[in-house]
Amino acid sequence: MTLAPARRPDTLRRHDREIVALAVPAFGALVAEPLFVMADSAIVGHLGTAQLAGLGVASALLTTAVSVFVFLAYATTAAVARRVGAGDLRAAIRQGMDGVWLALLLGAAVIAVVLPTAPALVDLFGASRTAAPYATTYLRISALGIPAMLVVLAATGVLRGLQNTRTPLYVAIAGFVGNAALNVGLVYGAGLGIAGSAWGTVIAQCGMAAVYLVVVVRGARRHAASLRPDAGGIRASARAGVPLLVRTLSLRAILMIATAVAARLGDADIAAHQIILSLWSLLAFALDAIAIAGQAIIGRYLGADDPRGAREACRRMVQWGIAVGVVLGFLVIVSRPVFLPLFTDDSTVKGTALPALIVVALSQPVCGIVFVLDGVLMGAGDGPYLAWAMLLTLAVFTPAALLVPVLGGGLTALWAALTLMMTIRMLTLWLRARSGRWLVTGATR
Repeated sequence: MTLAPARRPDTLRRHDREIVALAVPAFGALVAEPLFVMADSAIVGHLGTAQLAGLGVASALLTTAVSVFVFLAYATTAAVARRVGAGDLRAAIRQGMDGVWLALLLGAAVIAVVLPTAPALVDLFGASRTAAPYATTYLRISALGIPAMLVVLAATGVLRGLQNTRTPLYVAIAGFVGNAALNVGLVYGAGLGIAGSAWGTVIAQCGMAAVYLVVVVRGARRHAASLRPDAGGIRASARAGVPLLVRTLSLRAILMIATAVAARLGDADIAAHQIILSLWSLLAFALDAIAIAGQAIIGRYLGADDPRGAREACRRMVQWGIAVGVVLGFLVIVSRPVFLPLFTDDSTVKGTALPALIVVALSQPVCGIVFVLDGVLMGAGDGPYLAWAMLLTLAVFTPAALLVPVLGGGLTALWAALTLMMTIRMLTLWLRARSGRWLVTGATR
């Protein structure tokens, strides 16, 4: 990918140091997030099967609701980083506060929807009669923590834009530990059952949000930035987030279609698909960490009116994405005999998963390029292009996936379709990166 000419070794080392300094803590924070659900599952699982099933349904609903608003982190990172590059820290933090206020407004709206509709949402997700009451209880209580979850997203974007990924790592670790301790104490110590698990999560999320707000408010006072909500700034944050929302919804639609197709292939196929999807998600964390570094670094270079530096950083991060993808693919191949028995003893499921895992392994370098360029274009504030590119990808993937049960090939063919999806994303992102149209400099795009 010829995005910029080769540079001296000292320039490459500088880019490498920046990428590592931002990506490694970001990876730790990303991995810590799903540990919340794992801790809840481990603790609630000992209450009974119905409680665990209820938690599974409620967690899926909450995860979907929060992940839809991940643009709060992405858009805020890019906007804040631009102003940091322009040397205007006051405006950078002011922009971040607009994102935080937007998070609070969206969180309040989600609560207003979820609380009265919780039983209907649980039924929609197919909870059994025994699991539904537990799912409804957990969902209603946990929904109270959604504004805090969204504030965490927005404030994380602020700190990433300020080139700080260490604080989110520390907060994520503290949040995980606090969540686990609260869950044990409230579920068993206080005897609150699944409600105790929900309250523990709410308290932990509110604690994390409070820590972030303290950090952001201190920065605002240090640079004399206003903390009051600004209608114009909030609207601007929302406008920047809409294209990223379209992108995220399109991606989630792709994953939902894939799961629905796998379910039609049979029990062994859907079981194997869930195992592979969990691995694919874990691999995505490593690649997404580089993408997060890209959002912060690219935004800063463009804000500093340095398109050449942005091109050089993009080129180096693509090289990192390919290299990490190759390593991850190799690890998937060599760890297959160890990985699959951790999830199942069923020889049919393992036999179904093995060839599909090869496809996943071979696709990792492609995934590396996709994640990196996705982060680069987000950092450049190129959301509208990302939205249209993802809609195109969805349009191509959908018929390809729906043809899998008709044409045969089973789960391996489905993951080949998912690899086709990633390849299309790579091509659309590569063409945009090569064109240079994303290189819009200045404190705002």
